[in-house]
Amino acid sequence: MSAKSRRGRPVLHGVTVVALLAGSAYLTVNLRKDEQAKAPEVQVITNIPHLRLGSARAIASEKWERLRNPDRSVLRIGDGDILATFTDGARTATLTGPSRTFDEPASTSSRVVTENWVRLMPEAWTKGAEKEQWFKNWFKEYYGSEQDDLLAIAFQYVEGAQVRRDAEGLPYAGDADYGPLNPDSGKGESEGLRLEESDFYDYLGIPYTFGDGTTKQPEAARYRSIDCSGFIRTVFGYRGRYPLAAADGADGGLPRTANGMARSTVGVNVIRLSGRAPHYERPETIGVLQPGDLVFFKLDAWTKSRLDHIGMYLGTDTDGHQIFISSREEVNGPTMGNEGGASRLDGDGYYATAFRSAKRL
Repeated sequence: MSAKSRRGRPVLHGVTVVALLAGSAYLTVNLRKDEQAKAPEVQVITNIPHLRLGSARAIASEKWERLRNPDRSVLRIGDGDILATFTDGARTATLTGPSRTFDEPASTSSRVVTENWVRLMPEAWTKGAEKEQWFKNWFKEYYGSEQDDLLAIAFQYVEGAQVRRDAEGLPYAGDADYGPLNPDSGKGESEGLRLEESDFYDYLGIPYTFGDGTTKQPEAARYRSIDCSGFIRTVFGYRGRYPLAAADGADGGLPRTANGMARSTVGVNVIRLSGRAPHYERPETIGVLQPGDLVFFKLDAWTKSRLDHIGMYLGTDTDGHQIFISSREEVNGPTMGNEGGASRLDGDGYYATAFRSAKRL
């Protein structure tokens, strides 16, 4: 896409980053004062659900229900509030928890206030899995937990997000760029085009060996950068531990590109690609979406039949719009903002009209 980029941000140099250690204690380094002022409030706890799982009232009224389109299991309190949703074939679970506000005041007036916490289970859901021990153990650990979920993790890479470090003092999160300047664009830092193909290992600055034995080397120029699919692979894969494939068509996990993810067999297609190539059709209804779903777009005519952009659905904002977050060239990194097109799936805006399909991992 031809678009202007925001002013480049400082980049950390000369650091060799290692993989995030499980259970590490996180430290925060000081950023410049202007960056701290812009840092989004991404986990504001506004209230706690009045009914906790495990209480006498909850145990007496828990009820499992099966729903269709997509096939899924829902845990309710009696016939009322939903505590959790689990989709057949997907590892993504949506749990009800403390209310949070996600926003980016510097780039949009949208505010997503949600009680949805999106987490990855160790196994894909199947009908009746609520009776299995692996699920009981997992649910006991994570229902009501305020550990970072996938939504919170996504906002740890937006503009102004503070650098986070593992127990060895090495950074694994913080303000991410989209990619380095394209030297062939003929434009300066403030308006130059950005290169795609920055993945999570480029952002981290470390070599990474995938499950099939393929090792990818980071490029120094792409340090602290993740393109749209690289952002999703960072959130779900590197941080969430969803298996990652080395490339499109490779076995063993989430493919490298938006098109590869959309057309792969991983996860569950909650909104299927419809219509004819190269343009396909915008879905007629999108109410089936739930926070954490991957959303796919067809933005550029030159990509022919390929889907060329991906984001993560956040939910409905306080104005009733369906909002997503993605890494994009226009703002040089992850955002739920409006530059280059409002991050909405409803209406007739740039991204809304380009929306084509959705998947639940």
